[in-house]
Amino acid sequence: MLLIKNGKLITMAGIYEQTGDILIENGKISRVGNVDPVPADCEVIDAAGRVVTPGLVDAHCHIGLWGTASSAEMDGNENTSPALPGLRGIDALKWNDATFDVAVRHGVTTVVTGPGSSNIIGGTFTAVKTAGKNPDSRVICQEICMKMALGENPKVNYGRRNMAPKTRMMSAAIMREQLFRAKEYYRNYLEHGEDPDFPFDFHMHSLMRVFDGMRVKIHAHQADDIQTAIRIANEFHLRFSIEHCTDGYLIIDDLVRNHVQCLLGPTVGGKGKIEARNKTFEAGQILENAGITFGLITDAPFVPIEGQLLQAALYVKNGLSREMALKCLTINNAIITDIDSRVGSLEPGKDADVVIWDVEPLATLSQVGIVIIDGQIAYRRKAGESNVDYQKL
Repeated sequence: MLLIKNGKLITMAGIYEQTGDILIENGKISRVGNVDPVPADCEVIDAAGRVVTPGLVDAHCHIGLWGTASSAEMDGNENTSPALPGLRGIDALKWNDATFDVAVRHGVTTVVTGPGSSNIIGGTFTAVKTAGKNPDSRVICQEICMKMALGENPKVNYGRRNMAPKTRMMSAAIMREQLFRAKEYYRNYLEHGEDPDFPFDFHMHSLMRVFDGMRVKIHAHQADDIQTAIRIANEFHLRFSIEHCTDGYLIIDDLVRNHVQCLLGPTVGGKGKIEARNKTFEAGQILENAGITFGLITDAPFVPIEGQLLQAALYVKNGLSREMALKCLTINNAIITDIDSRVGSLEPGKDADVVIWDVEPLATLSQVGIVIIDGQIAYRRKAGESNVDYQKL
């Protein structure tokens, strides 16, 4: 057992900066509040004067699938066909990627990572812990959602090779065609799937799960791409989120009317392409005021995962409330990726992923003190240490 005493708790479940305790047993949170008396044989961490939060969640990144631009380890995009729903990000995941260690040292305990956006349909994302005893113990869900993409990336990737799609019209047509095929395949599978002569289709078998509740992550920056994504998702009654959603604040009524959940970012860094020209940190305040459920993401490694806190701080500087910023890094990101039953808040029964901050998380000099993943101390900063050296789980 592990007991965190006297912390300034921000649980994302009704407690905001109140002094209290967290009892951890068998990798799960057992109690939150006042734990007295202290159970026998219990390791105690005194967190007096320090903020205690859930482990941070990055709900959209590509860590573990990307190497350097010249590396043979670039496994994030399968550029041989624009629609490959049978791909699984977990099959390319490099569990020893150094970015996982960086994430731990900056309080990120869970990432949702998977294929890039070169394809209209790129395969499934996986949800994993950033540290653990072995790969199997780190997996929350092997296939948590299906990745789709609109906009510049698939259009440029295939159009420059004189392949479809070369236009946004064709991108939307390919997405619809694949969904029509998967819907028909699903209907036939339900009626004839036990028939030994049933014509099994690997990619359609994977994609049909979106008609059985699997969430779709649709990459879309520009307003017209976001509107197309919403239109197609509504046509096929999909559970979906908009990834990046750069222009979302410009079409706020569309987001509200369609109850869109979205993941903003990365917003730090330059406006590297035309469809990111309207990028602004003021978007967070606009979405918060509109009551939209949204989170903040890094798209790492394209923005370093350690930039997650800096990004959130800049949103706060531009009007987003501090409490919402912290929700966007934890429980909102978990909700929008369907892993909130496990992570994202400090509640009894949830995974014991906890961060004790030596310096408050949204301060310019934010500093992680202790990171706990599944009830085990994954990182403990030594006095005077610069967050470079770390203790692996």
